[in-house]
Amino acid sequence: MSVLETLRALADPTRLRIMRLLASMELAVGELAQVLGQSQPRVSRHIKILCDAGLAERRREGGWVFLRTAVSEAGAPDALGTALARVLITAEADDSAFGAQCAEDRQHLGVIRSAREATAADYFARHAAEWDELRSLHIADGPVEAALGEMLSGQIGRLLDVGTGTGRIAELFADRAAHLTGLDKSPEMLRLARTRLQHLPAGHVTLVQGDFAQLPFPDARIDGGFDTVLFHQVLHYALAPQAVLAEAARVTAPGGRIVIVDFAPHEREELRTAHAHARLGFSDAQIAALLTGAGFDPAGDRALPGHELIVKIWTGVRRAALTEFPRLVTA
Repeated sequence: MSVLETLRALADPTRLRIMRLLASMELAVGELAQVLGQSQPRVSRHIKILCDAGLAERRREGGWVFLRTAVSEAGAPDALGTALARVLITAEADDSAFGAQCAEDRQHLGVIRSAREATAADYFARHAAEWDELRSLHIADGPVEAALGEMLSGQIGRLLDVGTGTGRIAELFADRAAHLTGLDKSPEMLRLARTRLQHLPAGHVTLVQGDFAQLPFPDARIDGGFDTVLFHQVLHYALAPQAVLAEAARVTAPGGRIVIVDFAPHEREELRTAHAHARLGFSDAQIAALLTGAGFDPAGDRALPGHELIVKIWTGVRRAALTEFPRLVTA
């Protein structure tokens, strides 16, 4: 991060307002324009300057572009970023005019939050029937979440929630995770997750659009990796689950944990057509082979019988760093 570029980027009141807004929550370009009361092209120019200076980061999700701060008092990757975050906090406290403007901007965030919640409610209303149909086949969410919490005891470090969906599981572990990363292929699902998680500190959550077969993260040996990787009712969508778990191993820290929540083998063939399930559940032997081949040691499992489908929870521990990519196995 260049000091001159950084100071030039901050030498504008609108860009200072943007930085303070992004310290509160991740925002779409259109949402920022709404809060600032400026045109979207004008706001986009300010965003480009901030991103070029390394102060903010863009993330595209379908037709939307979301912005997040690249500096925070606790989470900046360098000392300059941490110092800048503190300067902005101090400036808001010491400059009454700037502080009043920031307070007014944050009041407008309430409108953004309400709009997100309305959109989420509409989505759930439109899909309620099909979800109720699927939910009626297996055990309620509460006992599954309780069992999951018991099997993931203690602090869970950096959590990757693969196929985060509505963000419910990420929210469940928010207090025990050093940082949450939610990944989903669907921009619409990520917007639901963003709505659910918008009460959490901006620097505590990262939402990423991506495919579980090609995770958009560096190898664990480069950046330390994730301490916990979670697949909650996701693996049955994988045409090649062995490749998906090999990707999970690639980004998991040595000694890190993997948790898979999915169905035991069943014969509900309609789930292939109605809900796009590629696999009709997994046996213990299949999961053990998949984990072992990907670079994990199986560490335990639990069965939770439901109405017609049995929900299983399998856990594994990442073996020492591999010098080669994990060996793929067939299930």
